[in-house]
Amino acid sequence: MKKILIIEDDISIAELQKDYLEINQFKVDIETTGDEGLKKALENPYDLVILDLMLPGRDGFEICKQIRLKKEIPILMVSAKKEDIDKIRGLGIGADDYMTKPFSPSELVARVKAHISRFERLTSGDEGKKEQIVIGGLNIDKASRRVYVDQEEKLLTTKEFELLCLLAQNPERVFSKDEIFEKIWGWDSLGDIATVVVHIRKIREKIERDPSNPRYIETLWGSGYRFKA
Repeated sequence: MKKILIIEDDISIAELQKDYLEINQFKVDIETTGDEGLKKALENPYDLVILDLMLPGRDGFEICKQIRLKKEIPILMVSAKKEDIDKIRGLGIGADDYMTKPFSPSELVARVKAHISRFERLTSGDEGKKEQIVIGGLNIDKASRRVYVDQEEKLLTTKEFELLCLLAQNPERVFSKDEIFEKIWGWDSLGDIATVVVHIRKIREKIERDPSNPRYIETLWGSGYRFKA
């Protein structure tokens, strides 16, 4: 049975989410403060975390960053705040998805299932698992899911690693934003195409010596992105 952690200070919302997830055969824990939620997320083997943005103690942004330093599990951020900057910031620090309250519990369950399924396909598949991609000073080790630039390890989130592999395994091929979103997130995630731009920027910050003049990931305005061999 898959285990979900809900970090949400509104207990009525958390209990409603828990009820719907348990009906769908998930095991669910709830924490109502940021500090306790982070502690529980780091100390227990959860398959996905549902993370509220506004929390007592630590906010969702800080919790997301701390989880990403230690674990690679799907993080679904939720908030009553509708500003695009919060969504972009959440996705930029490692959240896999962002939902704006109010939303239907059935939509939440659908997204939880989609992210867990996609994460399992990514991490358990054997296809090409032993491959290494070495281009210039960039070394992508698919077996260990590690990325090195000039022999220095760079920490990428699950989605960043998957996106980088997609481009690096198809050098010189142009991928549109829509195509990248469909391949990495899937249209069933109901996300935003801006997610692609955010993740490309974060990858460049980690692997490029000069992100404003990228060596590896090239932008073709009006067309998309291309990995330069």
